[in-house]
Amino acid sequence: MNSFAEFLAMGGYGFYVWTSYGIAFVVLILNVIVPMFQRKKFLRELALKQKRAK
Repeated sequence: MNSFAEFLAMGGYGFYVWTSYGIAFVVLILNVIVPMFQRKKFLRELALKQKRAK
């Protein structure tokens, strides 16, 4: 039976494996969050342009 520490170590490649999982997770989260902020910024700018046009 393997221990949890051995699982995390992944035969000596754990650092690389977990780092790549972490980077992938961060990229996926950013792919959700960044467009939300861009949409809010776009809508604010659009409202400001419409306000100026009146």
